[in-house]
Amino acid sequence: MEIMKAKREEKRLTQEQLAEAVGVDRSTITKIENGGRPSVKTAQKIAEVLEFDWTEFYSDYQKNSA
Repeated sequence: MEIMKAKREEKRLTQEQLAEAVGVDRSTITKIENGGRPSVKTAQKIAEVLEFDWTEFYSDYQKNSA
């Protein structure tokens, strides 16, 4: 997910640092950055740490299913 990676890099966090802050494995962060969908709970935690709206993770899904 582009916004997530951009926000992470803006805050100068590694994937490992973000994973630790969120409470997931680094591989989970990698998967999400490459287009995977996080659970709502994980999406909320990531968005809280990176300071963006967690619903961004699902915005393109909502557009495609409308």
